[in-house]
Amino acid sequence: MTESIVHSDPRTTAPQVAQLQGAPGWLAIDFISDLHLQPTEPQTVQAWRDYLMHSQADAIFILGDLFEVWVGDDALDEPGSFEAECAAVLHEAAQKRPLFFMVGNRDFLAGDEFLRRSGMTGLCDPTVLLWAGPNILLSHGDALCLDDVEYQQFRSLSRSAIWQQQLLTQPLAVRRAIGKSARSESEQRKQGGAPYADADAQMTANWMHTAHAPWLIHGHTHQPADHALGGDPLGDGQWRIVLSDWHIAADTHRAEVLRVTPEGWQRMTPEQACAV
Repeated sequence: MTESIVHSDPRTTAPQVAQLQGAPGWLAIDFISDLHLQPTEPQTVQAWRDYLMHSQADAIFILGDLFEVWVGDDALDEPGSFEAECAAVLHEAAQKRPLFFMVGNRDFLAGDEFLRRSGMTGLCDPTVLLWAGPNILLSHGDALCLDDVEYQQFRSLSRSAIWQQQLLTQPLAVRRAIGKSARSESEQRKQGGAPYADADAQMTANWMHTAHAPWLIHGHTHQPADHALGGDPLGDGQWRIVLSDWHIAADTHRAEVLRVTPEGWQRMTPEQACAV
């Protein structure tokens, strides 16, 4: 997997957009993101497992932050590890229908070995999906949130091959401790009411224009919504479609699947996505 180059003026510089040709027989595609899977959230893990096994979609796209944290593919070799269990679930689900995976800001260290063991196909960020319906630009969404300056600085650093190599040379136990600390800091920021930054309008328009895609689907912001950028979802209008995060144990019971067909899209519960 490769990352798009981040230029000095990302709002106006054309991104490197990968392409994926959808299969001719696809009539329904599911998109999910921001599940933040972790062993301390077993209800979310179980809902995800049930959904993967029984979805009625022809293909499933996971657009980042599948895991709360991913500290390296060698975690798959740790006996009984949560990562290995999840990879086994994905591998079984991949026998039923194609699974595609794009890294997010929490699991950007997921690499080729994880993809191999899970049976998924990796996606660059951004990627444009070409298929029976309108072209769809896919992204995790974090690169678009330019107002989060501190994070953008970290993103630029953490996508460096040298930085990743230095981190991955640390013992697995040390990396797990670093990941636990990062999760605690993130939770403290959320408890403090820190808002999520949203996608930059100019950069979004530039990406969509470059990709010749009237629809953009992304996650990251935890603010699910359909943003009309002009027109109508059944016509030639442009739309920014934001995916929901998953948190089954929360009071709001957040879990949503975006089902896309050539005619449009529909937001569903995981149970509904398995029934129709």
